[in-house]
Amino acid sequence: MSESTQGTWLTQDAFDRLTAELARRKETDRKEIAQRVEAARQEGDLRENAGYHAAREEASLNEARIAQLTELLEHAQIGAVVDDGTVVAGTVVTARVAGKEQTFALGGQEIAADVPAGVKVFSPDAPLGKALSGHRAGETVTYTAPNGKQITAEIISVKAL
Repeated sequence: MSESTQGTWLTQDAFDRLTAELARRKETDRKEIAQRVEAARQEGDLRENAGYHAAREEASLNEARIAQLTELLEHAQIGAVVDDGTVVAGTVVTARVAGKEQTFALGGQEIAADVPAGVKVFSPDAPLGKALSGHRAGETVTYTAPNGKQITAEIISVKAL
C-alpha cells in the first residue's frame, strides 16, 4: 500500500499544527482575503486592476491549501510508531547509502518540524523509502535509483521519531 492509499503518517504535534492551520485558513484568512478582493473590486476597472487580480490569486491559493489540508487530515494516520526496529513511516533511520552514511526520517514533509535538527525527511514512496521499508538494522538492500543505477543501502539503526 502506498502512503496515498493508507494515509500520511503524522505525529500528534504535526496533526495538531495542520488542524490549526486549516482552521486559521478557513476562519480568518478566507475572510481577510475576501475583504481585500472586495476592496480592490471597488477601485474600478477590473481588467487593469493588479490589486484585484493579486487578491483573487491569493484566494485561489488559500482555497487550494484548504482542500489539500482537508484531504490530508481526513486520511492521516496519527500516533506513535511501534519502536520494534523496523523501518516504517515515523522512524529515523541511519543508513550507509552508496557508501555514504546518512540519517533521515521517513514520512511526509508535514512532519519536518518534528524531526531532529539537520535530519532530512524522505517519503516512504521515494525509491529509498520503498527499498528500506519493512527492513531492520543490520540488513542490506539494493534498489534501483531514478537514474537507473543500482544502489546498496545498509541499515545501521532505526528508532521511532
